Amino acid sequence: MDARKSLKDLIAGLIFIAFGLAFGYASLGYPIGTALRMGPGYFPLVLSGILIVLGAAILIQGFFATAESPIGPTPWLGLLLLVSALFIFGFTVHGLGLVPSLMITVFMSAFASRRTGILGALGLTVGLTLVCVLIFVYGLGLPLQLFGPWLAL
Repeated sequence: MDARKSLKDLIAGLIFIAFGLAFGYASLGYPIGTALRMGPGYFPLVLSGILIVLGAAILIQGFFATAESPIGPTPWLGLLLLVSALFIFGFTVHGLGLVPSLMITVFMSAFASRRTGILGALGLTVGLTLVCVLIFVYGLGLPLQLFGPWLAL
């Protein structure tokens, strides 16, 4: 491999393309519909196309990069926090409700970055929870419980 090629960009581009192809393949099992009458497979197919185009752009950029910085160590704690937060949200959203589950998930996810302090995590938690409630419950009218049966509210 030429020293001018950026290994990080090449790997990232291939990952984007792989996820795009996987989403595209999975969406073919659902009716696609049209732009005016979208089926359940329409959005995943459009998303897969966007991922593939972004991946190709990153891949091409990787071929023409002039400077290479080392990839660096894998942030295992951040990865563990993000994956754990997703599982906790999935297991608690029905019992605790949307607000507490989101708060726990966002708070845990905020610490995946080494640059986020306690005040930043609290700000992200309150802000993102408020935005999600406004969008999904009030804006889209989804029938989500704000507080679930596990809480005595």
